[in-house]
Amino acid sequence: GDGCGHTLLTPHSGTLSSKNYPGTYPNHTACRWRLRAPPGTSLLLAFGDVDLEPSERCARSSLLLADPQAGTAYGPYCRNAGPAAPLLVTNSSAVTVLFNSTSHRSGRGLLLSYATSQHPGRGEASPRDAETHTPPRAVVYCPAGCKDIDGDIWGNPSQGYRDTSVLCKAAVHAGVIADELGGQVTLSREKGITLYESAFANGLHSKRWARGSWGPWLHPAPGPCRLPLSACSDALEVAAFNASSWWYEVDALGQDRAWAAKRAALGAAGHSWAAEPGSEGAWLELDLGTRRNVTGIITKGSSERYDYYVTSYRVSSSRDGKNWRTYRGSGGQEDKVFEGNADSHGEVSNAFIPPIVARYVR
Repeated sequence: GDGCGHTLLTPHSGTLSSKNYPGTYPNHTACRWRLRAPPGTSLLLAFGDVDLEPSERCARSSLLLADPQAGTAYGPYCRNAGPAAPLLVTNSSAVTVLFNSTSHRSGRGLLLSYATSQHPGRGEASPRDAETHTPPRAVVYCPAGCKDIDGDIWGNPSQGYRDTSVLCKAAVHAGVIADELGGQVTLSREKGITLYESAFANGLHSKRWARGSWGPWLHPAPGPCRLPLSACSDALEVAAFNASSWWYEVDALGQDRAWAAKRAALGAAGHSWAAEPGSEGAWLELDLGTRRNVTGIITKGSSERYDYYVTSYRVSSSRDGKNWRTYRGSGGQEDKVFEGNADSHGEVSNAFIPPIVARYVR
């Protein structure tokens, strides 16, 4: 309906919100979400925020949850009649969520997330609950869809995150989990450095942060690798660069300048690679020399002197240089479009979840 805001629903977890959240939700609007878990499991719903204008019996705005299998209902809820606990444990694999509003003056609306009973570490399933202080070590299950929920990330993936992080968004930013699926992470508190520079990664921008000397480290589960990323991954050597075309420029002095494929290395000084102007379907190819496990990519524009950069791209890979597969990410339904750079000098990271095993990457 016209009251639906940010919504991402998967069989194992998801996030949903009213329209305009966390701004005021519209008048005379409605939304219905149907949540379905795999057979044999039950749904657990975390109330991240229920800020609907108060009224008698929640008549102006309300949240109602119906469990058709058990024939029970929860609510209606609004600001003066909220849920008794932040986590609702159902005995059903299907729940219908109903949101309605009439004329009202205030209220942020609602934010809910859910997971299934097969996932441990549910105590902080809601993205908005993640700003609380954390114990020295905790297991957190992050629902799918938290990337686009309002909130700031402090720190960057190469140096860790503070305990004021929105933890699930930080995990997406760091490449521990994919936003379209969610997943479990382990959080441990360890001594670290005090200054974190901002960074753009996996569609999220962190903020510069300086305070104290203790902060959390994020661990994917399962797996031996931990973040910061520098602790578990190395830059791969590129044996050769190739491209669909490249630009031969004649500068103001009449000199030729070749924006050739070999200039695409991240640390190359001066101008970079650029496709021939007007070319369609341009690609850059990296030959890694042998099959490697590729966990992510970092892109950068040409330089401040040459204000050129790529704003979005797809990735394809091959083990033999003949048969190519376009990367589709953890969802596997559509070719993934990666968000690239917004300027010519900043670096942008994108993680491959799951990783790519290939010799050639385009």
